[in-house]
This record gives sequence, C-alpha cells and structure tokens, in this order.
Amino acid sequence: MPVPPRFLAAAAAAGLAAAVRLWRGRHATSMEARTLTRRPVGPDGIIVGAEGITEHRHHAPAVLLLHGAGDSPSSLRYLADHLHAGGYSVRAPLLPGHGRTIREFSQVTADLWYEAAREELLALRTAHEWVAVVGLSMGGALAARLAADPAVSDDLPAIVLLAPYLEPPAFVRAAAFTSRGWGTVASYVETIDPRSIHDTSERERSLGYGVMTPAALRALVRTARLASQSLPGITVPTLMIQSRHDNRVPAAGAERAFARIGASDKRMVWREVGGHILTVDHGWEEVVADVAGWLGERGGA
Repeated sequence: MPVPPRFLAAAAAAGLAAAVRLWRGRHATSMEARTLTRRPVGPDGIIVGAEGITEHRHHAPAVLLLHGAGDSPSSLRYLADHLHAGGYSVRAPLLPGHGRTIREFSQVTADLWYEAAREELLALRTAHEWVAVVGLSMGGALAARLAADPAVSDDLPAIVLLAPYLEPPAFVRAAAFTSRGWGTVASYVETIDPRSIHDTSERERSLGYGVMTPAALRALVRTARLASQSLPGITVPTLMIQSRHDNRVPAAGAERAFARIGASDKRMVWREVGGHILTVDHGWEEVVADVAGWLGERGGA
C-alpha cells in the first residue's frame, strides 16, 4: 500500500528537525567546552581574572568603569589602577552574563545591563559626593544612557566614552533581527577579531568570550540603539576617545555620534594607534592619561 505524500513530508520534516536539534546540541557543547578551555572558571563561577574591580578610597571622588559586550573588567584594569593611584575610588563591575560561562551569556537583555549599571552608579553615590562614569564600547553606550537619564544625570560631573558602540553595522542589525530564527540552529557564533587589539601580548591576555549568543546580540543592538537615541539629551561634560583603526566603530560613525551629543562641553580625541579596545592596546598610557586629565579638569582628583 503506497504511503500518502503528506506522511512522507511529515516524516522528512521530523527527521530534519531532529537532525537540526542534534547538530545544535553538539555545536553548543563543543563551543562551551572550547570556551572553558580558553577561559577557565574559578570556584566562584567567574572566569579567573575577570572579576569585578573595587579600589576604594575614603572621602575621594569616584569613577564607575563599564566594560564592553562579551568582555570583562580586566580590559579596564590599567585605567582603574591609574585612576586609583591618582586619588580616585574606582569601581568596575562585572556586568550580568559576562565573565562566567557562555551559557549565561544566553540569558541577558539590554534592560538587565542598564539596570546593573544604574544600580552601581547609585551605590557609589551613597559613599561619594563626586561620581563620574567611563564606558568602553558597549559600556560607553551604557554611560551615554546614564548621562541622558533624568533620574541619575543631574549629579553627573562628567562622562568619558571610549570607542562607544552606538551604531552597529547593517549586517549586525540584520543578524540581531533574524536571531530568533537562526538561533534555533546555532546557540553561539564566534566573534573573535584580532584587529580589536593590535598588541599581540595584550590580545593573548584578553578574557573576552570571543562568542556572541542570539540573546546577547539582540541586547547589544538594542543597547546601542537606545544610547544613540539618547545622545542629544546628554548635557554633562563629555570626552570621547576613538581610534582611527577601530574595527568595530568606523570613524565616520564616531563623528556622527559625537556631533549629536547635546553637551556644550565636549571633546573628541582621535588615536592614531590601537584598535577597538583602547584601554589595553598600543598607546593605552596616553588614553588613561587623557581620561584622568578630563576628569580632573571637571572637579575630580
């Protein structure tokens, strides 16, 4: 007795779905194992070296440092140490979903990241009268949102945006828009780009995941969009530092973003060396000196 075509089609679809689930599971397991090999996790569930940074000083001005997507506070260590040595109390939190396992990077949202940054700012204000915010990449986008948020921006003395991720390219926006579809096939996609850090020794020390999840990609693009929309509402003194060789943020996009910042007291500093992660790449010493100088001129240490 011949099998009806609709049953053959249903069987083929079921077989394909099973094959996709099997491949997705194996791919996810492989990526998780490779990431754990590259980035071992300690007993506290955090990648060794990726912990949050707290360098406290009593009765001192304070700075909140915010890292980028898929990264950790380790990329801000030199800046934190420099600011602390200069008289600041410094806090660089590990943002939700970061510095742990890539499976936890699948449970993030833009709101979760923003609320974490906002709570850290408010917590610093309970102990310090003067608190500035410095953000790198996605952290720069979060800093921009904080500076335009009426609930917290009134008392901000200054912000610094380091290679802020405010204008994702079209292919990244498209990937985020379609992520609920391709995310059923691939739980993780590799995003390692050696051009982000030109200094090979610093690149090897990086503790970034080098992986993006569908949820994290959606959160990143939404964070960038909301931050971009907030730029005209920023009135606090703003320093923006950008490399002309940034592989993630084109120079033209950085210029457009800077022009839209509403603050009358703003400055753009262009770097001729280094990639996207300015705080550890070639010339990082000048970057941290520029940050400290800007904050000091606006009432800091």
